[in-house]
This record gives sequence, structure tokens and C-alpha cells, in this order.
Amino acid sequence: MIILTVNAGSSSVRLTAFTPESAGLRACAEQRHEIGAGTSAEWLADFVGQHLHERPRCVAHRVVHGGLRLTSTRRIDADVEAEIERLTPLAPLHNPVALAWVHACRTLWGQDMPQLAVFDTAFFAHLPEVAATYALPRELSAAHGLRRYGFHGLAHQALWSRWCALRPDLAQGGRIVSFQLGAGCSVSAIERGAARDTSMGFSPLEGLVMATRSGDVDPALVTYLQRVAGLSAADVERLLNERSGLLGLSGVSGDMRELLASDDPHSRLAVDLYAYRARKVLGAYLAVLGGADGILFGGGVGENAAGVRAAILGGLGWAGIRVDAAANAATIGREGCISAPGSPVQAWVVPVDEARVLAQEALAALAA
Repeated sequence: MIILTVNAGSSSVRLTAFTPESAGLRACAEQRHEIGAGTSAEWLADFVGQHLHERPRCVAHRVVHGGLRLTSTRRIDADVEAEIERLTPLAPLHNPVALAWVHACRTLWGQDMPQLAVFDTAFFAHLPEVAATYALPRELSAAHGLRRYGFHGLAHQALWSRWCALRPDLAQGGRIVSFQLGAGCSVSAIERGAARDTSMGFSPLEGLVMATRSGDVDPALVTYLQRVAGLSAADVERLLNERSGLLGLSGVSGDMRELLASDDPHSRLAVDLYAYRARKVLGAYLAVLGGADGILFGGGVGENAAGVRAAILGGLGWAGIRVDAAANAATIGREGCISAPGSPVQAWVVPVDEARVLAQEALAALAA
């Protein structure tokens, strides 16, 4: 049996085929494409021709936004498809791309091919009310669905799932703070598999400093820039999403590798601010959870930038977090423990496997 997973982002797509075995899911084929080099139908045909020798049992799609209604993995029927499309204003770069892949699979295999949507927001659908609510008029929030949705749910679910395997002695993983640090960045507080808080909110713009996104800013900055600098709402949106973050601070690049290699003071400030914001949220989430059993790092920066991890975790011995400098420096692009022996709180680097979560969710949905 083949399960095909489609993880479509705003700039690339990753196709992975899994086969269930007695020991779990085995990835038997994977292919990545950069957006702009072809169409979803062409990439799908190419992948099938090269790697699949039988019709898949089902296709599992990553869908960024499920809103208030789509809070668990769902088989894609007309109603689910319409709701994903209706939510496009909340995820304009992602939901339409996911639907394009749904249509491509339907064209190739027909209406009877089971297709499932796995939502990035679903992991945070049951945040505590105090963590999900904005201090806005209740009627306005209810009318427009204004709440903290959270994003990167598949990544945080993957980090938590792997941690449970690493620490079977902790009931459902105990308490962890998980960092997904890439071009987009988020951090989550998770207790026994339930998200208690997360840094992204109504949109992926809230929270940490990212490659080109500002993260948290004073909301008054928006209206100030509109009044004083003459920027339109669209101008401010582009500024905060595409020209801020590491790129805006350094004036050079949003790529952490370039900034870490630079001696320019603006680049150094960008890296320092990035780590400082992450460190602040870590402290807040230790308070939310009442301590932690583990700190997990995933994503391109989280898995490869030892200096950034050291800056986030350094000097936190008072919180039970002690980093092994040598282990941290040696753990690049692979799984490994980076905390010192005997540290009350373990810190780990865990490569994120969203495709496996997609396949696991599809198997569970089929079984149900």
C-alpha cells in the first residue's frame, strides 16, 4: 500500500511516498520542486512516472489554514474544499496552492481517490481560551473569527512525536518547548501532547523575528506609518512580511548563514535580536508550563545554527537548562542531545519530518 503526501509551501513542494510496515512507515520515494519551474500536474506526473508502480491508497495534503471549522484531519469533499477556498484571505500564499494539488490528483486518479487534508492550524485548535483570545471587542472577534490560530502545527507535532519516542519514560512527552526555526519561526509550549501556547497568532506574522517577517511590533506602528510615512495598508503588510526581520535589520540578507559569517554590526544585531526574542518567549513558556522536561530545535536554523541555539539557551542554568558546548557545536543537521549530562532539562536537535506526520494522520483517518 502506498500513501502519497503532498507538502506544498509558498515557494516549494515536497512529494513523499510511504509504505506501512510492521516497524512503522517507510519512506520509499521523495522529490522536491521549486515553485515556478513547472505546474503541479507536471510535477505529479513526473513523480508518479519515476517512483510509483501502483495507484496510491490515498493522498494526504498539508493545508496551512483550517480556520474555526476544520480542526482535525478531514477527507476532502465538496464542503471541505469550499471551506479551504473560503479561508484563502487568511492564507493567500498557501491555501490556493494546496487546492491546486488536490485538483491535480483528482485529474490524474479520479474522484474516487481518497484525498485528506491535514491542517497546520489543527494542532492549536484547542489552545486554552486565555492563550487563543485577543483583547478585542467580543462581538468583533466573533463576527470575523479574530483569534490566535497558530501555525507550523505539523512541525511542532512532529517534534513532540519524536520526543515521545526519545523519552518513553515521560507520560505523553511531559512538558516541552519546541522551536521551529527556519525562514518562518515559531515556538510552542506543549504539555502531554496538548498545545498550551504558541508564538504565531491570527497570522504567521506574530511572534518571533523571522527571515523577512518582523514578528511582534506595537500595533500603533501600523497606523503611524500610514499617517506619517504615507504607506497604504498593502504597503505596511508587505513591509512587515517581506522587508523586515533579519533582512530589514541587517539590510543585507534574511539568510542566517550569511549573517552568522558576517562581522557587520547590523548583521550582528540582527542575529542577537533574533536569539533574544526567542529566549524571551522560552522564558515565558517555562512560566506557562511550570518548567519543562525538554527543549527541542527543528527547522533549517534550529537544526544547523549551533551559535543561535547557544545564544537562546546560554545562561539558563537557573531554569535547569545546561548546554554541552561541544555536543551543540557537533550537532549539525542531525538528531542529537545538546544538553550537558545531568541537566535537569534536556535540549535536543530533532530534524522535522512533516511528511511522516501527514502519512500517520492519513492512516489514522482511513482506519477511522
